[in-house]
This record gives sequence, structure tokens and C-alpha cells, in this order.
Amino acid sequence: MVFKRMLGALGVGAPSVDTVLTTPRVRPGGVLTGEVRLSGGDFDAEIEDITLGLVAGVEIEHGDGESAGLGEFSRARVSGPFTLRQGENRSIPFQIPVPWETPISEIDGQRLTGMALGVRTEVAIAKAVDKGDLDPIAVEPLPSQFRVLEAFLQLGFAFRSADLEAGHLYGVRQELPFYQEIEFYPPPRHASVVGEVELTFVADPSGLEVILEADKRAGRHSGDAVGRFRVGHEDAARMDWPGEIDRWLTGLALHGAHHGAPYGDHHGGYEHGYGPGYGHGGHHEDRGGPGWGAVAAAGAAGVVGGLVAGEIVEEIFEDDEDEGGDGDW
Repeated sequence: MVFKRMLGALGVGAPSVDTVLTTPRVRPGGVLTGEVRLSGGDFDAEIEDITLGLVAGVEIEHGDGESAGLGEFSRARVSGPFTLRQGENRSIPFQIPVPWETPISEIDGQRLTGMALGVRTEVAIAKAVDKGDLDPIAVEPLPSQFRVLEAFLQLGFAFRSADLEAGHLYGVRQELPFYQEIEFYPPPRHASVVGEVELTFVADPSGLEVILEADKRAGRHSGDAVGRFRVGHEDAARMDWPGEIDRWLTGLALHGAHHGAPYGDHHGGYEHGYGPGYGHGGHHEDRGGPGWGAVAAAGAAGVVGGLVAGEIVEEIFEDDEDEGGDGDW
């Protein structure tokens, strides 16, 4: 998608800038490529630098409740100073590394409703910074992440919503100032025990941290039950995630706190508990099941469309009229 706009810092007759992405779909740890195209205006313009920023809609909890805004989580300077001559056309290619912890916004071609990610072009000109429009990007899951997401479908979970929460997870090494929560309604066999399950990924080059949080409905240990699992990316592709997730949920109904195997790195160990500071588990095998579009439709009644602040969605997804249902997550 291309956004073309005049550089407002110079007024009438100013140069214009387009940001064109050649890789609008990327994965965490990948590279976003494209070029910034500038067209000279009615006069020469002194460009001081051009910077691209990866931004996301983030929810922030505070004393009065919750609010939402744009959060930048990566920046890359793609050009130093130069003179853009009158009527000159210039293209500046770029490659932006995508952080490993970048949240997922698209699965199997279905946009994850509630997620808004984009790249913002900033042009420093005439001692002012002109912040261009946001070009939306789609971040697809890593194969290791997809295995976990696929397991939720195979177990009959229904997608509820997704968002980014400002802050850091307890006991998890985390570089970005926020984390993603992908929320699911449980299948009937677990509905009497948990109200919903939240899934969070924290990835790095060597592996994946999977954090599950279940809203336990009743019983002596009612409240939030949290599980955490650490596994290498290659190992994740061979793990029985449906079996691990199902056993974890079954264990919530059968046992009290502190059940499960010891916490493990790069193998099948996991940790269970209730309340802050505990962790959980995962694996996967290939089983048949509905596609992402089908599960989105099944969970449409509970989907929270768009972000809390409507202007964020309008700024990043200007052509998105419908924010929920119809195949969008």
C-alpha cells in the first residue's frame, strides 16, 4: 500500500513522499524491505534525515481504567542529509530488522482483529519532523508459533480478541515494552473449569516462551492459573501441543496449585501454578481441523473489533470499514 503526502513543514509546493513496502508480510525476526520515494516540489529542499519507525496500538492500564495509543517499538535511520532538487524524483531503499518479539497480526491470511501494526516515515526537514502516514504491515507467526495457534483450533477453542498490553511479564526476559495477549473461549469440555485462556508468545533467535493464562471459574483454587513453557523453534515443530495444552487444562480441574513437571529449556518440561509468577507448557502433531477463517466466524460473537481508540484504527487502516467478524480476527 502506498501513502503519498506533501511534506507539510514546507507548505504549498513542498515535496511529496511515498513509502512503498516490497514485503508487506513479515515474520518476527525477519526483515521489512521497501523504499521511500520522494518527489521534489516547486523549490529545492534540504532533507536532514529520514527515519522509519515500527508502531503498534497498545493498551495502557492506569488508575482510572484503560486507555490506548500508538507505541513505537523499533526505529531505523534510512538516510542522512541531502538536497532534494526542484522536481527531482529520488528513491531510497531500506531494510528494517523486525524484532523477534513483534506481535502477530495476521494468521493464514486472516487479520487478527484488535491488532494494528504499521511503519511510519519521518522526514526531518527545515528543522522540523514531518511524520508521514502509517503504512500497515502484516506480521505472520513463526512456524513454532503457528504450531501452538493451530493446536487451539484443533482443541475446539474459539478466538475472542487480541491486544497489546503495556508492561513486562513476571519472570520472562522481554525486550519490548509491551506483550501480546491472544484470547480464546474454551471448548465445551473445559468450559466448566475455565472462562477463557490467554496466549502470549515471547520469541528470541533460539526459541520460544509460551505463556498461558486461564481464568479458572470455581473451586478451591479459583482465579488465574498460569503456565509457562520454553522450547527451541525446531523442537516446537515436533511437539504435541494439543496434548500438552489439553493435559494442562485437565490438570486445572484435577489438581491444586504447583502441579506438573519441572520447568524445562528446549524439551518437554513445564511449570504450573496459580497467581503471578508461575509458568506452563506445549507441543504439536498434525491433526485435521477447521481453518482460521472458520474459527474466526465461530468466535465472532465474542470478538472485540478494532482497538479501544478508534482514531488508531482509522490512522493505520484507513480503508477498513468493518472492524469485526466476516473472517477478520
